[in-house]
Amino acid sequence: MKFWQKICLFSIITFIVIFNAASIMVIERNHSKMLQQEINNTLSANMSINSSVNAIVPILRIYDSIDYEKTVLTNIAQEFVEKNSGQGNYLEIAGDQNKTIYSNLDFDMPTEREEQEGLQPDEIRYILRDIGSRTLLFTTNVTDINHKSYRFTYIKDVTPLYTERMEQYNFFVKIDVAACLLYIIVMFLISKGLTRPIDKMVRTAKEIAQGQFSERVQLKSRDEIGVLATNFNEMASVVEDKIIELERNNSAQQRFINNITHELKTPLTSIIGYANYLRTTKYDETVFLEGVNVIYNEGKRLEALSSKLMDLILLTDRQPLMKPDNLKDIVAEMESSLRLIASAKQIELELQCGDSPLPAEKDLIKVVIFNLVDNAVKASGEKGRITVRTAMQGEACVLEVADEGSGIAEEHIDNIFEPFYMADKARTRNNNGAGLGLSICRSIADLHHAAIEVVSVIGQGTTIRVVFGQQNRVIEVSGS
Repeated sequence: MKFWQKICLFSIITFIVIFNAASIMVIERNHSKMLQQEINNTLSANMSINSSVNAIVPILRIYDSIDYEKTVLTNIAQEFVEKNSGQGNYLEIAGDQNKTIYSNLDFDMPTEREEQEGLQPDEIRYILRDIGSRTLLFTTNVTDINHKSYRFTYIKDVTPLYTERMEQYNFFVKIDVAACLLYIIVMFLISKGLTRPIDKMVRTAKEIAQGQFSERVQLKSRDEIGVLATNFNEMASVVEDKIIELERNNSAQQRFINNITHELKTPLTSIIGYANYLRTTKYDETVFLEGVNVIYNEGKRLEALSSKLMDLILLTDRQPLMKPDNLKDIVAEMESSLRLIASAKQIELELQCGDSPLPAEKDLIKVVIFNLVDNAVKASGEKGRITVRTAMQGEACVLEVADEGSGIAEEHIDNIFEPFYMADKARTRNNNGAGLGLSICRSIADLHHAAIEVVSVIGQGTTIRVVFGQQNRVIEVSGS
């Protein structure tokens, strides 16, 4: 059963139970009050008859005649009946041995009269009886006259009260049916309206489950369901971001596997090929030395590749121990080694270092500086220029390495920090590169909560800036 159906059904059941119970209680209470009022009036009338009889008892004692007593009692009864004629009033006066003295009954009196058992003088009892299709109220009392007991039974027809109650019930049934139908229609509309936002969220959830992660619930209400929809949208946004991130990571991991497979295949093919060639041919010193050199160089290449891969693995789980240091001092310590790698291409290395204090792990910062300068040397032509700068930028420390080399095309800049990615594969292989240097730099920058910015123009050179003191890595692109 759907939620809106539950709301509609339970509210209708509750309404029917409460409405019917309240209506029945009102009808019964009204009937009880009217019946009690009628009982009180009938008892008062009986007491009035009894008072009239008691008033003439002294006279009856004077005459002490049964016939006279019967005549007087008959006259009193007739006079009372005449005053209350047409109102469903009946009076019966019976003497000893239940002999009837007066009666205007139009029905047969029941044979058993339990209200008369043990009845004492000046005591009035009443009882309701159904006789035929009528409901009659019997009131009975006993009066002693000249040592004789006379029983007075005053009867009131209260059938109209019960008829009215049935009419009220009939009317209530009609009202009840109309009210329930109206309530069902209203609750149907209300429950559908209340649960419409939930239906939207259900549909949106199904669409998201089918892969449409950009779907959102469009609601403007400010109630609890509106808050739920807002939280649902926020959750969907987080899920979408996580899925996009997982897909991106999965793609990066797949590229990493493909690249490392390719990078390992080339030197291994050369090693296996030359080893097999030397194994199956006659010894020739020139050929032997050439093959051994190729095997050695390719082995060194594999060694460098495995070293850099190990660095990446270690950096992933590493928690660096930060100590106060200065970028200027770190660059100064590396100056001789940096000039050595630059001298291979007769490249001019210019250092423009200002004080840049920061907490860092010195060895990792040296790796960053070395890789950035090494990449700059590989990208530069003979007798080029590389500039290394350190400075303060507000509260952030900046390390900048700029070259005047070939530059990086704009479509490659977003990917240059991925492992094994090479914008210029031919140039990188000629320089024994594997495309891991910038990936290592990014990992170290992330450990230091630093941002890396890249500005590159084709044919004019590339500037890479590492900004320490920022929580997120940002890549700024400029190129042509």
